[in-house]
Amino acid sequence: MTTFPAGEQTHQAVLPQQPALEPVRADTPGSRDETAHGHPATARGTGREHGRGETDGYGTRTHRRHAKRAAQAAQAAENGSGDAPTHNPSYAGGTGASRVFVLSKDGHPLMPCHPARARELLRKGRAAVARQAPFVIRLKDRTLADSEVDGVQLRIDPGSKGTGLVLTDEKKEPAEDGATATVRRGLVSIELHHRGAQIYSCMQQRAGYRHRRRSANCRYRTPRSQNRVRPDGWLPPSLRHRVDTTFSLANRLCRYAPVTHIHLEHTAFDTHSMSAGRPLYGAEYAQGPLAGTTARSYLHARRDSACAYCGATGVPLNIEHVRPRSRQGSSRISNLVLSCIPCNKAKGSRSIESFLAHRPDLLARILEQTKAPLRDAAAMNAIQWQLTEALETLGRPVHAWPGHLTKANRDAMGLAKTHTLDALSVGHRDHESGDVIARFPDQVLVVKATGRGSYARTTPDRYGFPRLRRARKKQHFGYITGDLVRAVVPSGKWAGTWTGRISVRARGQHSLTTSVGRINVSHWNLRLLQRGEATASARKPFHQHFQKTVEPVSAAS
Repeated sequence: MTTFPAGEQTHQAVLPQQPALEPVRADTPGSRDETAHGHPATARGTGREHGRGETDGYGTRTHRRHAKRAAQAAQAAENGSGDAPTHNPSYAGGTGASRVFVLSKDGHPLMPCHPARARELLRKGRAAVARQAPFVIRLKDRTLADSEVDGVQLRIDPGSKGTGLVLTDEKKEPAEDGATATVRRGLVSIELHHRGAQIYSCMQQRAGYRHRRRSANCRYRTPRSQNRVRPDGWLPPSLRHRVDTTFSLANRLCRYAPVTHIHLEHTAFDTHSMSAGRPLYGAEYAQGPLAGTTARSYLHARRDSACAYCGATGVPLNIEHVRPRSRQGSSRISNLVLSCIPCNKAKGSRSIESFLAHRPDLLARILEQTKAPLRDAAAMNAIQWQLTEALETLGRPVHAWPGHLTKANRDAMGLAKTHTLDALSVGHRDHESGDVIARFPDQVLVVKATGRGSYARTTPDRYGFPRLRRARKKQHFGYITGDLVRAVVPSGKWAGTWTGRISVRARGQHSLTTSVGRINVSHWNLRLLQRGEATASARKPFHQHFQKTVEPVSAAS
């Protein structure tokens, strides 16, 4: 059972669901089969093994409910989903269906189940839909005390632009040499996209508006001193956003799944070595490229006192930013060149690619001296301790692992370099014992931070002065921008049933995002599915998130 992709039109032909691939006694109280976790039941009797490797727990009585059809469907599901049958230790691994979150009757998280099991519970009326994105069901006749919960692990690979979160479980299986190997399986994969760059851009724009309003057509006023006291642990809004969104999503997963441990990749970036382009040792850390000189003298010696763009000499030269400050360019020495006044004015705030598009050879030489920006590395150094402290408040043990261990696990399993696969590889793995990562979900839930709108009640012009008056409230006719709704349009060009997120308007004709574009829908034809949470989510096939071919691995390798 997947979530409602934004803009997908519901078709009547897909409403009937296929029979669930579960044994007859899968709902035995006290067993773990009610959530299709794949473990044999431990109730009375030795039980009978079913097509999915589950046991009936009620003796060897024969149950013939669609036996042939269920056996064929179960065999097909095993080959396609990648779930490891409990009776086959030589499981070859691969991709598998992304699990569905399950809540008990009293609202506590149970083990995530297979989508087929979720369809069966919903069809029988034993469960109800609790959330749409991510999809969560709630059991009507099962409490936490009546269920066995093994627990799952939350593994996080934090990043500056995106963060990967994966829910995994670990099972002990016999290897070929008689030893016991730990098989790690990925149940749910989430890729979180941050909006730190957007927040930084908005803060710069706001600072520009304020600066002009205070200085245009006014007398000169000296800058105000930085006398504002900042609390301990203060972070800029763009960095605080990365911590808050990651913590918020982790907290939500702890409410939907029985998370017992949190594994976090914790890596410190050596920005000095990254800037030098080579490892530094000892006293080299105290010396940079400008040791014993100045930036202007260094550039004159390196550029032979010539303009980097036209090659002019004997003229006044200015220090030019290859990547302009207005485009988030830094003042590192690798981003600085010398340019004459005409070239400096001609380039302005344009990018170097557009300014030298007609001279590709010169563009290649200038770009060769520039180095990768350190903005992302500096952001990760600033937030990693704050993120660790925030995750510790969730009440689960937090284990920090170095980045080189994640890379070793990923390379040993032949996995690609993505945030979700890095998160799957976070943590200890004993290579000598044959521990493997045997499964990852075939779909990735992409969550994008969208924010909750602007505090501004007026629309400014390009100078920052009010131009239009905005509505004084954000909710119109019971809906807020970002709500997930279902629209049933009775007639017209867009007749049909549509599911997506809306942008509200004061007149009641809301804008709905669909797969064919944005359409206008009256609030009378809308039904609320889920309130907006400053995020937008959609599922994408796993093969769209990596380029390297992932080789299946064996539990006994």
